[in-house]
Amino acid sequence: MADYLYTNARFDSPGFLKYISKNPGDGGLSPGKLVFLDELEKYAGVNYSGILTDISNNTLFDGFNIGGPGLVSLIHAAQMLPTNEFEVRFFGCTGHDDTAGSIFNLLKATPLNISGYTQQSNKATPFTHVFSDATFDDGHGERTFVNNIGAAWDYTPEMLPDDFFNAQIVCFGGTALVPQIHDQLTSLLKKAKQNNCITIVNTVFDFRNEKNHPDRPWPLGNTAESLGLTDILIMDSEEALKISGKSLLNEAAGYFRDHQVSSFLITNGSKEVIAFSNGTLFQKMDITGFSVSEKVVSELKSNPSLKGDTTGCGDNFAGGVIASIAQQLRSKNRGLFDLTDALSWGVASGGFACFYVGGTYYEDRQGEKLERVKAYQSDYLKQIKLN
Repeated sequence: MADYLYTNARFDSPGFLKYISKNPGDGGLSPGKLVFLDELEKYAGVNYSGILTDISNNTLFDGFNIGGPGLVSLIHAAQMLPTNEFEVRFFGCTGHDDTAGSIFNLLKATPLNISGYTQQSNKATPFTHVFSDATFDDGHGERTFVNNIGAAWDYTPEMLPDDFFNAQIVCFGGTALVPQIHDQLTSLLKKAKQNNCITIVNTVFDFRNEKNHPDRPWPLGNTAESLGLTDILIMDSEEALKISGKSLLNEAAGYFRDHQVSSFLITNGSKEVIAFSNGTLFQKMDITGFSVSEKVVSELKSNPSLKGDTTGCGDNFAGGVIASIAQQLRSKNRGLFDLTDALSWGVASGGFACFYVGGTYYEDRQGEKLERVKAYQSDYLKQIKLN
């Protein structure tokens, strides 16, 4: 999808507070969460153009970038992996509009294979308006998302060719924004496992299910079955709580452990990352908390001018984990993968995303981003070893 970035939003401004959510899933705005454009219109009782004027303080967007949990994470994975040894492909669809053309033009500057990314819908290409408030959470920053699903409503499991399942690693990123894929996630994971694929699921705020059933856990297809088919599940804290139906993160972590997910990582902004592995893919690791990158935090604090925004931090975190798994697949058998290595690349990748605006970083030369992220990854390994 396309991300239209508003980097100077204030969540305490009258224009934002005018549309603030009062109850879960009611269609209002909420920091750190996503709402669908049409649901926000219903909540406010006015056309979105007027809402946008209010919450942007009548300013134009500051940037246009490639967005989406599946696309951004795989772009980053492709940037972390040598193109002569790895092929990273993305499958999805757009509409036939100018937004699609802009996305495809930007993708030319990345090493991602987009032969499976096609214009197949008469609906608008999916887009998200991303409002970033750098002052939120004591200066750590946060975003609010207004999303138009558009063409993603029309993307079905039948559009995924058999070639999709011939990969060694299959990733399902942010499927809550692709409803027909999301609802049939279990059968897709099952097909991937039948082909002996490593399965990775990274989640996104599921406004559709939050709206329809705010008192129920969010489903991942048939959740209990999907978890057992997932080699690594990557979530943020809100998503972990909502999918598990728990009110505390330690309870959510216990839920995923007890429901046979092979491994999981739960991010929580500037707070600890929670990791676990049952030994199926990665070496065993009890539920463990890991700090974020002190180097990133220190550099941002000492030099605020370096700060971009937090858009895409979670997606780049997932991409770093995916890239580590791909690298480890060359030399390790299942059960011997190193979760700490995957985590370190995730933390470094997510942290580096704070230094630029938007989720996707456009390299001046191949390997540039890898060099920069590697410096933070190496420092992070020293940091957690000392701790």
